[in-house]
Amino acid sequence: MAITDWPEDERPRERLLRQGAGALSDAELLAIFLRVGVRGQSAVDLARVLLGHFGSLTRLFAAGREEFAAIPGMGNAKYAQLQAVLEMARRALREELAERDLLATPGAVRDWLRLHLAALPHEVFVALWLDAQNRLLGHEELFRGTLSQTSVYPREVVKRALAHNAAAVILAHNHPSGAAEPSAADELLTRALREALALVDVRVLDHFIVAGAACPLSFAERGLL
Repeated sequence: MAITDWPEDERPRERLLRQGAGALSDAELLAIFLRVGVRGQSAVDLARVLLGHFGSLTRLFAAGREEFAAIPGMGNAKYAQLQAVLEMARRALREELAERDLLATPGAVRDWLRLHLAALPHEVFVALWLDAQNRLLGHEELFRGTLSQTSVYPREVVKRALAHNAAAVILAHNHPSGAAEPSAADELLTRALREALALVDVRVLDHFIVAGAACPLSFAERGLL
């Protein structure tokens, strides 16, 4: 049955307008993006197929073009639309971070990190460089590693801090394994970077571990800084 044949109060778009986007399920939100289904499947049915195939929104967003387009009803046009939506979300969050004190917007920082790092199949180490008011100056991927480890060099991190004329930094890396708990090596690295950056008056405000769709783990909240 097509969504247009559903009772009006059950249609995803009408429910979103009436109750807000937060009231909808992942499948219903995705159905609004898809707009139409395929023969024998409504947009909600197709959304459920996509979520069942990829396992989560995070993995769906990270899918490559060929894998995405291989699903019946999908294609290059839908893939391009999805990537455009994701990039707009990243840019909107980046604008928010550039305009506000990042310590006052921890949710936005976490959302930005999830959008950038959660679905990567390899480990990366990134830095968010901040000015004296804790506003975002820039961000960059400093190191990239294998599935199990990344080599991070404090001297290189200090050089990048000076290049940005940063007053502070938020560090982050991902765990492709899906386990957010910090390892002993993570804690040692954080201490080494904090000590090295302190020599050039750059404060380490936090270090996040991003693992899948879970809320990124904060070293500051754990008392590990």
